[in-house]
Amino acid sequence: MQFFTHQGFDLAFLDRQPVQGKGDPVLLIHGFASSHYVNWVSPGWFKTLNDAGYRVIALDNRGHGSSAKSYEEADYTPSVMARDAVALLDHLGIAKAHVMGYSMGARISAFLALSDPQKVATLVFGGLGIGMVDGVGDWDPIASALLADDPATITDRRGRSFRTFADQTRSDRRALAVCISTSRQNLTQEDISRIIQPTLVAVGTKDDIGGAPEELADLMPNATAFAIEGRDHMLSVGDKTFKQRVLEFYAQHPLEQFQ
Repeated sequence: MQFFTHQGFDLAFLDRQPVQGKGDPVLLIHGFASSHYVNWVSPGWFKTLNDAGYRVIALDNRGHGSSAKSYEEADYTPSVMARDAVALLDHLGIAKAHVMGYSMGARISAFLALSDPQKVATLVFGGLGIGMVDGVGDWDPIASALLADDPATITDRRGRSFRTFADQTRSDRRALAVCISTSRQNLTQEDISRIIQPTLVAVGTKDDIGGAPEELADLMPNATAFAIEGRDHMLSVGDKTFKQRVLEFYAQHPLEQFQ
């Protein structure tokens, strides 16, 4: 792990070149309550992309993993976290990259594409379809579950699942509870229509959080939907067919097209 500082936050990141030569950069942005390791290293994304010849970069979002934590809601809006991603690319001297986000990371990626389109060659939105516009349901019980003194008292199914996940990853539960209150900011249909980069929207067919990928892709001028068959929100991220589809997508859109 390496670190850089942005807006007073020490942010952790991993930057790995392929074994052979220098590949196109791919910036990976993880989901809520996750980390670069849980979302991208453990499920095999770093190996898959490195083996295919890509330079792979992933950060721990503020409040997550090894990065600095805050207990202020204003520090966790998608636009603020998108600025962290831009700052990392600038720190590494990368003018343009493929950007891939999962769940909350997909939302951050969308905000990044709108605020700094010159930095983004292509986009992959994983685990988040039309929920990026319509919302992803009531997540207040998750914040309550994260702050509960005794996890045995948690009755909400989704809240219990995220509490277990946060405990397993030894996350700062207070920081996550603050993050979830402001990181779910929705985009409008007009916002989505302004994202012109080639985009792949991939959501599991059993995902009850992200919303339909086709509905989001239909709002965009250059997007394609991909259904990750038989996978829910948690299991989609490491799916083999998802990885293969992303590799095909990148092969269709090499960075040299955008120079």
